[in-house]
Amino acid sequence: MKVTLVRHGQTEDNYKDLIQGRKNNLLNDTGRRQCQRLRDEFRAKHFDICYTSPLIRCVETAMILIGDRVEMIPDERLIERDFGQLDGKPNHLYDFIKYWDYDKNCSDLGIESIQDMFKRCRLFLDYILDKHDGEDILLVTHGATFRVLHHLLLKHELKGNLLDIAIDNCFYEEIEIKK
Repeated sequence: MKVTLVRHGQTEDNYKDLIQGRKNNLLNDTGRRQCQRLRDEFRAKHFDICYTSPLIRCVETAMILIGDRVEMIPDERLIERDFGQLDGKPNHLYDFIKYWDYDKNCSDLGIESIQDMFKRCRLFLDYILDKHDGEDILLVTHGATFRVLHHLLLKHELKGNLLDIAIDNCFYEEIEIKK
């Protein structure tokens, strides 16, 4: 069984270095080109099912990557982290160290706590790993959600700061699951 995680292509907010959180932005031209390049690489890959965040930038990414080759299912549990009052603000206002510390679990300014993100992503993974046992699964999501799924799938210890992986637009990672 293999899970392939993909972060959506670039949007204008990504380009402008703004926190977009749950804003429903389309990909920009660069993001579409990123997805087209990745599609070329994915042509030879097999997927049994695709789950995607319901936000349009992820749905658009998935459509470019796989078209109608496999069933695509939007799932709310793959949505981006709620950035509360920081949505739409410059990225430099977001304290990555503070909000990615699992032990501190900060949720001020209306930002979704990291432990809440891990809970919703764990529920999602438990569901799909049971439902699609032995299948190859494509997950198209957002930077924060990708990072959480990465930690859960690799069974990392959940403590301290969890910022150990850089996730650019259209970055992907394949993770083999052994039961």
